[in-house]
Amino acid sequence: MSERLRKFQDLLSSHRLHSYIHTDDTNIKYLTGFPSSESILMSFPTKSVYITDSRYEEEARKGLNGIKVEVYAHNIYKSIFDILLQNNAQNVGFDDRHLSLNRYRQFQKACPKGIKLVCVNDLVETMRISKVKSELDQIRKCLSLNLDAYKYLKRVIRPGITEKEVLLKLENYVKPKGAGFSFDPIIASGPNSAFPHARVTNRRILNNEPVLVDMGIDINGYKSDLTRMFFLGKMTNLYKEIYSAVSQAQSKAISKIRAGVKAADVDFAARNYLESLGLAKYFGHSLGHGVGLDIHEAPRLSGQSGVVLQEGMVITVEPGVYLPGKFGIRLEEMVLVKKTGCEVLSRP
Repeated sequence: MSERLRKFQDLLSSHRLHSYIHTDDTNIKYLTGFPSSESILMSFPTKSVYITDSRYEEEARKGLNGIKVEVYAHNIYKSIFDILLQNNAQNVGFDDRHLSLNRYRQFQKACPKGIKLVCVNDLVETMRISKVKSELDQIRKCLSLNLDAYKYLKRVIRPGITEKEVLLKLENYVKPKGAGFSFDPIIASGPNSAFPHARVTNRRILNNEPVLVDMGIDINGYKSDLTRMFFLGKMTNLYKEIYSAVSQAQSKAISKIRAGVKAADVDFAARNYLESLGLAKYFGHSLGHGVGLDIHEAPRLSGQSGVVLQEGMVITVEPGVYLPGKFGIRLEEMVLVKKTGCEVLSRP
């Protein structure tokens, strides 16, 4: 059994739980190292049980060490509560964010007397928030390929090529290397770059205009997330001014990052600088987010966040200014929070 799973089991008593039902595939993978699909993990104080169907039985028995595998035939809910009754579990935790309304109703309907379902969110996410060396190694691999892909794009992005053609070349570069994308890449040229989450189109890239590319790499489930700007031809003075402003805002935010600092204060460092230039009204999203097994995970860098940064967090810092009908500029790095400062992981 993994050390992470043992650590989670130790949390049960502090929350007065006899068991916990994990329904999120990413959390199950984090705890067990096994790529779960359409299955459930049940944690007890001294053991764990993995419930799946016949499609995944053989893989689960081979891939899960120290965890009992139970196969259900028709009704997974009956199997869950039969196991809970066999283990005298009364208070059973779950995370309601990982259940659809229909599935929650199925749990309630199947729950027998004597068992109480208790909503306790973020138990696994709290464990995931600070990365250990093995996780950082995986993220660094993603970033290495991410940066190589951007070097490749410098040779690809030329006047006359369409955004979709750039995407196809990018896919052909990344996928043969045994990697995937963390999310659908954004390739936005000219006025399309003013849309923070622009869709890739058939628009032809023109000379004397910017191209915003936002891309992440996925290797073995861990992810990266970087945004880079390309400019073809001669930069306008307005572009230079906005680029400088966004770059300075990012630098001011990164200089604030260290363990013990409020996430909101990092956001304010960038936002207040842009405000001083009259540009904050064109920066409508939060400054950044955590990255790991999910492309968006805790913490969130925003003015509304109550999170205090911890050593080991991996976060993006991505200020942007988007001028409607003209262009947008976003610069994004991935940063490791340290005790006395930070490391920008995405800078060679």
